Amino acid sequence: MSHLHAGLSSETTEKARLELNENPDTLHQDIQQVRDMIVTRPDIGFLRTDDDFILRFLRARKFDQMETFRLLAQYFQFRQQNLDMFQSFKVDDPGIKRALTDGFPGVLETPDQHGRKILILFASNWDQSRNSFTDILRAILLSLEVLIENPELQINGFILIIDWSNFSFKQASKLTPNILKLAIEGLQDSFPARFGGIHFVNQPWYIHAMYTIIKPFLKDKTRKRIFLHGNNLNSLHQLIHPECLPSEFGGTLPPYDMGIWARTLLGPDYNDETEYTLTYDLKLYVKPHKDVAMEKQLQSNLDLRGLHQQGSFKQRQHSVTTLNPSVI
Repeated sequence: MSHLHAGLSSETTEKARLELNENPDTLHQDIQQVRDMIVTRPDIGFLRTDDDFILRFLRARKFDQMETFRLLAQYFQFRQQNLDMFQSFKVDDPGIKRALTDGFPGVLETPDQHGRKILILFASNWDQSRNSFTDILRAILLSLEVLIENPELQINGFILIIDWSNFSFKQASKLTPNILKLAIEGLQDSFPARFGGIHFVNQPWYIHAMYTIIKPFLKDKTRKRIFLHGNNLNSLHQLIHPECLPSEFGGTLPPYDMGIWARTLLGPDYNDETEYTLTYDLKLYVKPHKDVAMEKQLQSNLDLRGLHQQGSFKQRQHSVTTLNPSVI
């Protein structure tokens, strides 16, 4: 077995073969063919191109090499175009740390019945006086960077549940088109994760209206995986078994402890120098020789900065549970 399959169960290895077209015999060749395409995009700084890194993109695009390279390019281009979001992209950044400690995102220890990691958001906690929406998005992206290091999750994927209970019209008005577009670009178009479902529960009418606004920006595959359950938890349970859900979603598990994922990342064993804390800087990918035209082109590509819209979430209060390292 290749070292790239180390840590995978036999069931997950077979799932990768059947669902993702993964072939252990051609794995290194597939990776190299994607790597060879990098020279076609000199305008993008590909800061990481090792086998393990490229493999997660292949899995996210079912080993379609052209689609894989497109996603890889978009991943780094999104980071170049939103430098403010990624220049301090680590867990002890004040904005990211506040969002994490406020429970954004929540990450359930128990996967769903298909082995997918479940992320949860309680939208009514939005309080713009505490965290910006951009910092919450950064905390979600950083959490995904940590989780996607697990090869099982590269194959099994993720589920996102958003609870819109008590989410006010005033709060919804802060979800501007620019903010929504940024989130779509960061999560749908630029990250190598397989999302098996995005579930809205207890959503008011104005969230339906918001969904109508963003729908044209969603890929057809994404639209088919968004489920609006309203207050019908039975329809949610038909897709995610109650045994995998906390009591807030009608599940059999205890109420979710909003601090558990933050403690996982902020614990004493967390190392903020690991590979997913790459800092993006123009000097990292400007060629050493003086090429004025190229520098102008690069600078033009980098001028689109992160959003300055302000929004935030208010911390929920829950009982403390014992941290289990297996949450990752």
